[in-house]
Amino acid sequence: MSNTNISKQFAICIKNDNYPASLETRKIYEILPDEKANQHHQIRVIDESGEDYLYPSSYFILLELPAESRELLSLCNF
Repeated sequence: MSNTNISKQFAICIKNDNYPASLETRKIYEILPDEKANQHHQIRVIDESGEDYLYPSSYFILLELPAESRELLSLCNF
């Protein structure tokens, strides 16, 4: 078990206006920490392209998961 996997964060997409090719609603995405983006009400997401981009925070609900669940999600290929 890696501490990196445990500290990963995830969010579920609830809206994909203007980004239908990049985001799927009701899908879980990995979130990368980005304090500057948070200050502008944005969130850094690894999207359908496999790259990280900024999206409005209002498009996601952050998931608070037990460490074991975060580890299992980290092992999944999104």
